[in-house]
Order: sequence, then C-alpha cells, then structure tokens
Amino acid sequence: MFTRYRDIVPVARDSVAFSSESGGDREGGGTMIEDLPRSVGVGSVINMMDDPRHRALRRLVAPGITHARIAALEPVLADAARSAVDQAVRRGHGDLVSDIAAELPLLAIASLLGIPPQDRHQIFAWINAVLDYADRQLGETSQTSAQAMQQFMAYGHRFVEARRQAPGEDVISLAVTGELNDGLGRLSAVEQLMVFNVVMVAGLETTRNAIAGGVRAFIQHPEQWTRLQNQRSLIDPALEEILRWTSPTPYNRRTATRDVEIGGRLIRRGEKVTLWWASANRDEAIFEQPFAFDIGRPANPHLAFGSGGHGCLGAQLSRLEMRVVLNALLERVEGFDLAGDTEWVRSNKHTGIRRMPVRYSEASSQSARHGAVTGATEGRF
Repeated sequence: MFTRYRDIVPVARDSVAFSSESGGDREGGGTMIEDLPRSVGVGSVINMMDDPRHRALRRLVAPGITHARIAALEPVLADAARSAVDQAVRRGHGDLVSDIAAELPLLAIASLLGIPPQDRHQIFAWINAVLDYADRQLGETSQTSAQAMQQFMAYGHRFVEARRQAPGEDVISLAVTGELNDGLGRLSAVEQLMVFNVVMVAGLETTRNAIAGGVRAFIQHPEQWTRLQNQRSLIDPALEEILRWTSPTPYNRRTATRDVEIGGRLIRRGEKVTLWWASANRDEAIFEQPFAFDIGRPANPHLAFGSGGHGCLGAQLSRLEMRVVLNALLERVEGFDLAGDTEWVRSNKHTGIRRMPVRYSEASSQSARHGAVTGATEGRF
C-alpha cells in the first residue's frame, strides 16, 4: 500500500512498471467488475487497460468531452442547479444527495451522451444498487446487485446499438464508429459497451459524492461557508479543497510488471499495489495543516482525479458541476446543518454518501442579489 504522495505519483505515472490490466485475480478490483459477466475481460475496460490501447482509446473519445462541449452545458446546468436548490430551500429541509448532489451529474451525463431525460433516474438507481454493498457481505453476491447490473448492461447494449445505427458527436458514438490510432483497429463490441459503463458510473458517482461531501464539510466548518459568502473569488480554490478533502475515489490498484524499488521497499514482479489518493491528499509533507478544511489553501496539488495517464477524463466537467451547485447554494442559502445522520455507502472503492438530511436557512434577498452580481462579475454563471 502506497500512502505517501512522493511514492504514489511516480507509481501512477509509470504505466510500464505498474500495470492497470494484469495481475492474478485482477477481475475483483475495479468499478463494478465483480458483477460483470465473466466474458468481459479486464482489458476491455478503459480504467483497467494498459497502453498503447488505453492511450489510443482516450484519444478516440476525447473529442466528445472537449472544453467547448462542456462549456455549452453550463447554462443548462446552472439553471438546473438553481431550480434544485430553490426547491430544497423552499421545503426547508431534505436529503441533499437526492435533491441536489445527484441531480447535476445525472443531467450533465444525460445531456452529454444524449440519454433521454426520463431514463436517467432509473440508470442512477441501477448504479446505486451495484456499487452499494447495502445487502451483502464482501465476497458474496447480491441478487439485487446482480439484477441491477444485468438491467444496466442491457440498457447500455441498446444505447450503444442505437448509436451504431444513428451516430452523433458524443463519446459513445465516437467509441462505436471511430478507429483507434497506431493501427489498433476498432473497439470490440464489449469495449464499446464498457465505455458506456465507465462513463456513466464515473460521471455520476464521483461528482455526486464530491458535492455531498463538500456541503458536509461546510456544515462541519461553518466559518468556511461564511468566508466563501464574503469572498466569492475563493470559489475555485474552494472546489479544489472540496476535491482534496472528499477524495471521492480513495484508491486505485496496479500490478508490478517487474521488480522495482519504491520508497525503500522492493516490490516484486506480479505483486499488487494500491495507490491511496485519499492518504496522499492529507500528506503533511505536501499540504500544510492537511487535516484542516481551508478553502483559501494557496497550493493544492491534490490527487482526487488521479495522476498520470489514467487521470480522470471528466475532471473539467466535474469542476463545472460543482461550481454551478456552489453558486446556486450561495445565492439561496445563508447556512445549513445536518437534520439527521449521514448514511455512507458500504464500499471501500468510493467515498460515497447514500443519504444526508439537511436543514437550510434561506439567505436574505439582499444577500442573494449580492451573490448574483458578484458571480456575474467573476464570469461564473
């Protein structure tokens, strides 16, 4: 287990010595892989794929998530965030996860891929059922999870086939119709399906948990919420601090392809290693007062999106979703507190919040007007 920043970064960036694809029973170690049909090999999944195929696949789908495509979503997401926050504040209380944190990622991914709006909540329910070990012990199979995975994969198959018949400019269309460079040909049908799988899971799960975890951090550190209200220019540093603090994906795994020494320890060929991003994000050698939630942190080279060639493709979209939610909350919310216990997802793969009851204190109209003017001046809306 690598827990120090200075050890983790070199390992993450060395895709030759540390494989994302190979190694023993690798099937058990990644996003929903334990529930996939055994016909789906690990090398079919982008986050468990090695170069050169991994690099070529990223290049193939990258045009579907360009800066321009993501920026075009901002007005839609900003309106949706205001609407979700407004409804929650009018009620005065509710589950922040289902009311706000999950809505923006759902809408963003559905819009980016062209998924019918009426389908997105069902997809969300399937993914929740698969990722949350609510009704099973580790190593056991849940009938609920298995059924949800089967339905989710069936939906993905239909969606991929529809894109094959009528392609657009989205990530799935590119995966279906495009060719990998370096003479690697086209993606297999399984690889195409797994692009849909990973985009949906990564796009929904991590950002939702960063938003919910970020609000929870502000509830626990109300002086930081007051600080952000008074200094809206801190919104971008606040986003980075939320990502560092929450670390939505706490770790990833690699397998050594040769004997290598890291941090004074010999890692032998074939041994598995884990890269603990959450630990690196609290490394006192890198971050001053790492256990303080500080939205004005001047230097924040966190690893919430990973490092190296497997860094998160959706980092820009995630930041946009978080920003529009924070802006909407700043417009309408003077303060908030927990209205019940936070229910965490039973998973060691995701820092997930299942449910978080929150009470809202509505901001005065004067404060809301100030927030809107300040936000517009900074070009955030």
